[in-house]
Amino acid sequence: MPSAKGLVPEHHPRFIGTYWGAVSTTFCAEIVESADAYLFAGPIFNDYSSVGYSLLLKREKAVIVQPDRVVVGNGPAFGCILMTEFLDALAKRLDRNTTAYDNYRRIFIPDREPPNGQPDEPLRVNILFKHIKELLSGDTAIIAETGDSWFNCQKLRLPEGCGYEFQMQYGSIGWSVGATLGYAQAAKDKRVISCIGDGSFQMTAQDVSTMLRCGQKSIIFLINNGGYTIEVEIHDGPYNVIKNWDYTGLIDAIHNSDGNCWTKKVRTEEELIEAIATATGAKKDCLCFIEIIVHKDDTSKELLEWGSRVSAANSRPPNPQ
Repeated sequence: MPSAKGLVPEHHPRFIGTYWGAVSTTFCAEIVESADAYLFAGPIFNDYSSVGYSLLLKREKAVIVQPDRVVVGNGPAFGCILMTEFLDALAKRLDRNTTAYDNYRRIFIPDREPPNGQPDEPLRVNILFKHIKELLSGDTAIIAETGDSWFNCQKLRLPEGCGYEFQMQYGSIGWSVGATLGYAQAAKDKRVISCIGDGSFQMTAQDVSTMLRCGQKSIIFLINNGGYTIEVEIHDGPYNVIKNWDYTGLIDAIHNSDGNCWTKKVRTEEELIEAIATATGAKKDCLCFIEIIVHKDDTSKELLEWGSRVSAANSRPPNPQ
């Protein structure tokens, strides 16, 4: 499930993707939801992880394993059973069955890459993430901010050793800036690549100051589309439009010629390619801040679907009192 991305090795030959209901990895939900039985280890079924409580699951076919209890179907529930002990004992009792994976291979069609942009065409978000995918290796880690980066980063296939952090249970906008600081400070053997929306960045931008003081070398992609895009897709209104900043100018001011920092504002695919080449070449030992200018309505199809379903599940008329 989405919050567990990065915990299961995605180079494993049987890995088929992320189960997230209607916004799952292509062909993954169909296999999970059509199975004779399913085992969930440590799930949290809230409105966000269940896409507005729209998962096509049957409780009577589920075994749900929590850290210290197991629930089989609609009951019974067995307490005082540790997840680690249960899974270890279950693995010894199972017979190999490849039916689900065989079905997956029958229906699987590889994803196509988005078409390249035309010269001087405004940059699209799907083009941005096509190039971010090429940056990933065992020496990198991805931080996905709350928002459309949730969905775009979920689609990135992680190479062996690539780190991944993603926080969705509270939908904490601005979380990723501090997470980038902390991850880079702890995992000095990896270069952190962060995908952060402009609204989220405005919440916690000051943490960049500590990144510079600590001499970190992360790459921050600041996606500037002029508002809280994920909130727009749940419930639109003028409160989702934010005051635009000169984000590269802000980082230059925070840098203040004291530290190791490089900034770039990008509007086209050609400029993006040049910026990434610089960030991984001449400026590989710098904190690199790349501001990506995109259209305010440029979102992933997964966010459009997710936002509509969460809105339908959570919307209610105002209290007349």
